[in-house]
Amino acid sequence: MAKATKKQALGRGLSALLKESSADINSISDKNADKLVGTIVEIELNNIEVNPFQPRTYFDQDALTELANSIKELGVIQPITVRKLEGNTFQLVSGERRFRASKLIGNTTIPAYIRIANDQEMLEMALVENIQRKNLDPIEVALSYQRLIEEIKLTQEQLSIRVGKKRSTVTNYLRLLKLDPIIQTGMRDGFISMGHGRALINVDTSENQLTIYTKVVKDKLSVRQTEELVKNLKEGTNDAKTKKQVPRFIKESISELNSFFGSKVAINSNAKGKGKITISFNSEEDFNRIKNLLK
Repeated sequence: MAKATKKQALGRGLSALLKESSADINSISDKNADKLVGTIVEIELNNIEVNPFQPRTYFDQDALTELANSIKELGVIQPITVRKLEGNTFQLVSGERRFRASKLIGNTTIPAYIRIANDQEMLEMALVENIQRKNLDPIEVALSYQRLIEEIKLTQEQLSIRVGKKRSTVTNYLRLLKLDPIIQTGMRDGFISMGHGRALINVDTSENQLTIYTKVVKDKLSVRQTEELVKNLKEGTNDAKTKKQVPRFIKESISELNSFFGSKVAINSNAKGKGKITISFNSEEDFNRIKNLLK
C-alpha cells in the first residue's frame, strides 16, 4: 500500500514527463527542468546507471540481503539521489546500497530525488556522501580525502569544513596513506586499527614498519603495546645514530680517560660535540678514589 500511495503521489504530469523521450533536460534552464529537478519521482531501475565516481568498491552481501528484506517489507524509506543525464536516463549520486538491494528482490522502480550536476560536482557529492558513512575503514576515508584535495582542488582547511571534521582529524587520516601498502591492506581488512596505523606512521622505513606490523598481527598487540614497540625502535635507532656521530676528538680520548680513572668511561655526544661523560665505579671506596682524582 505504501508503494502504491507513493506512485499515485507523483501525478500524471511527472509520469508523462519522464516517459517523453524529447524531455532532454540537462541543465536547470532547460524546458520543464523546474518541474522535474528537486522532486522525488519513481524511476525505473533499468534507466539508472551506477556512479563511476563512487569511491566504495565493496558491498557486504549479508548486509545487502538484510536491506533487501527490509525494503521488501517496508519499501524504500529514504529515496536515492540521481542526476539527470540525456534522454530518460539517470546516474546515481547516492544510495547505491538501496539501488542494489531493490534490484536484488526484483523491484523495477525506486523513488529518487532528481538533481542536475556536472562531473566535478558528482565526484564531490559522491565522496562527501561516502565519507559520512559510519562503516568505512580508515584507508577508504583517507583515499576519499585525498581525492577531494587532488581532484576538487581543496586545501585541508577547506576539506575539514566541507566534511565537518577538525583539520587535525583530516591530517591524521591522510598520514595513513604514508604506510606501506601491505599495512594499509591490513587496516582495510580489519587486522589492525587506525590507532595501530598512527603508531606505525612514526617508523621511518617500510622494512621496520612491516617488521612491527607482523609482530602486532601475530601477537595481537594492543595500540599501546604497538606504540611501545615503536618507541623502543626509535630510541635504539637514535642511540645508533649518536654513536656514529661521535666526534674524532672524543674517540681519541676514550682510552686515555679509561686509563686515567682506572674505570670504564662512557661518552655520549651529538654531532655538534656536546654531550656527557659517565664514569663507572664498583664500590664506595672506588667512588672516593675517583673523586680524589677529580680534585
